[in-house]
Amino acid sequence: MAARVPRQSFLGEVIGTAMMKTVKVRVERIKIHPIVLKPVRHHKNFLVHDPESKCVVGDWVRINACEKISTRKHFELAEIVKPAARYTDDDGVLHTQRTYAESDKMAK
Repeated sequence: MAARVPRQSFLGEVIGTAMMKTVKVRVERIKIHPIVLKPVRHHKNFLVHDPESKCVVGDWVRINACEKISTRKHFELAEIVKPAARYTDDDGVLHTQRTYAESDKMAK
């Protein structure tokens, strides 16, 4: 019996939520340059299936490989590791670009 190959799993930051049930996640890797021997940052963007649309821009998420869902989407959301700062104003509008400290000041 052959050993089961583990699925691909990455950690990345949500950079786009413009599509329905889909988020764009940027996965960054740091490699050592073979000649200069300094760290070089590489990144790749993945389209990830988010069926409940619970991610916002700035969330750090773990994604797992799955069966191909569409032409470019073959990853699914596993968990939100570190959520971005969220703030709902008096009108019920969700804001995600403020920090929790700034939202506390506005609430007072």
